[in-house]
Amino acid sequence: MSFLKSFPPPGPAEGLLRQQPDTEAVLNGKGLGTGTLYIAESRLSWLDGSGLGFSLEYPTISLHALSRDRSDCLGEHLYVMVNAKFEEESKESVADEEEEDSDDDVEPITEFRFVPSDKSALEAMFTAMCECQALHPDPEDEDSDDYDGEEYDVEAHDGMEVDTTPTVAGQFEDADVDH
Repeated sequence: MSFLKSFPPPGPAEGLLRQQPDTEAVLNGKGLGTGTLYIAESRLSWLDGSGLGFSLEYPTISLHALSRDRSDCLGEHLYVMVNAKFEEESKESVADEEEEDSDDDVEPITEFRFVPSDKSALEAMFTAMCECQALHPDPEDEDSDDYDGEEYDVEAHDGMEVDTTPTVAGQFEDADVDH
């Protein structure tokens, strides 16, 4: 695949949080092989045994999740959706792309699946991804930088009035409930 490149893996200087060897990478349903997944504060990278691989910048990652669906042929894995197109260019895909470009509002989507041989590592991989993704808030999301670990203040952001009077114990005991 043409997007695979040779580059050094991220190290401690780039905030490497997790290095997961023996991890299969799957791009849009096509296996890329087995290699090492690097989850660093600066980027998410995967390199095969020959040193070829790819890096994903966190702002392009729109979603990451754990798939626990054992009926999936891949089994449990880390799912990553990217707002970019990663494919080998061919005459057929260029023709398809021209048709798709007629709708300028549609962003290209690519799905990556990372399947570690050690399934017990999935939770740690997901946690590392969460920590790194939090360091790179979406610049187009106006509310993403407002969250500082406290409750979201609806009045401050939406102009709605909310009754913040605390409830009193037993306050609703005599309420009629119609089911």
